[in-house]
Amino acid sequence: MEQCFALAMLLSLAAAAAAEGDGGGRNGLCNTDLTTFLPFPYSNLPNMVCQPLWNSYLLRYSRSKDNEITIVLSTIYTSGWVGMGFSRDGKMLNSSCIVGWVNPEGQGRIKQYHIKGFTPSEIKPDRGELPLTNVPPYVAVQGATIYLSFQLKFNTTLKTQPILLAFSTKTPHHHRLTLHDDKTTIYFDFSEGKTDSSVESSSPSIFKDRRTHGTLGVLGWGFFLPTGAILARYLSRRDRVWYYFHVPLQFIGFLLGVAAVVVGVSVYNKMHALFPAHKGIGIFVLVITIMQVLAFFMRPSSDSKHRRYWNWYHNWLGRICLFFGAVNIVLGIHIAGAGQAWKIGYGFLLGFILVTVIVLEVLLRLRRSAEADKHPAFSMNSIDREISL
Repeated sequence: MEQCFALAMLLSLAAAAAAEGDGGGRNGLCNTDLTTFLPFPYSNLPNMVCQPLWNSYLLRYSRSKDNEITIVLSTIYTSGWVGMGFSRDGKMLNSSCIVGWVNPEGQGRIKQYHIKGFTPSEIKPDRGELPLTNVPPYVAVQGATIYLSFQLKFNTTLKTQPILLAFSTKTPHHHRLTLHDDKTTIYFDFSEGKTDSSVESSSPSIFKDRRTHGTLGVLGWGFFLPTGAILARYLSRRDRVWYYFHVPLQFIGFLLGVAAVVVGVSVYNKMHALFPAHKGIGIFVLVITIMQVLAFFMRPSSDSKHRRYWNWYHNWLGRICLFFGAVNIVLGIHIAGAGQAWKIGYGFLLGFILVTVIVLEVLLRLRRSAEADKHPAFSMNSIDREISL
């Protein structure tokens, strides 16, 4: 079981590393000659500000006196799409973004998208609220770097603005964006040309809350509760040793599950999201978990005639809880677009638990079969033979 716990912790750490950019690759060359591959006015940015943002993302822009901003965003590119969005509140929902990519025919594509929801069908191309000027957006690939160029004109001076950055290694199909591989939100002060750390520190990251929600759910319903159930089923013959492991593990799993729901509700409120299946299954599993805890305090004695029915109730309700808990974890990873770290990590954890259960179940049935052969049922034929003797 120590291996299972290590896998769970490795999962959360790997997901955290995948979801947080630390600014690697920020030494982009701000003095690159843009005139060789970008048209005017993107090739000539007067009083250009050049600022690294996240990972290899580099932002070049210039401002005019009439609140016109010309932007050139660059980053390392091999395939898929690259996007930069503008949000009112730092959230993805209802934001507008510019996305660029190179299609399989080698042609550059750049479009504005409006994010009305979290599924690909709800991310609408050629829509959005960005105040684009008459200068067409332009995308170019130079070497291993992609450049997204566009021009905006605001009614007032643009100051601190939440910026969404995301990318995917899969090319859009019929202009429909594929799920992003990674993303982040940055509060950028366009008047100062730097990241506004004061705003960022006072605004909790929605991605951090989602990661916390997922980690609590995986540890609670994906590790502690299944481990406690395994100990109860396969170590119940070892006096009451199993009981002193089973109860604490289930209690810890219950607390982690409740915490996951609390954080999940907070994330829902912040994102204004609507995922009825994930939310409904989560509430269903939480109710079953609470029923299991209440059943612990209503457990009849081992000599009671009702103990058999209580065992049926407790065992099957527990199995239902673990099954739907695993389903909801997979569903949550898919909805969040958590990336390969979460998928591989939870896949190893779930696979380890399933293999352990299969092996222990086979050993349990073999032991029961051996005990049945060793102590055969007392038959009437043996009684008749003894009487005749």
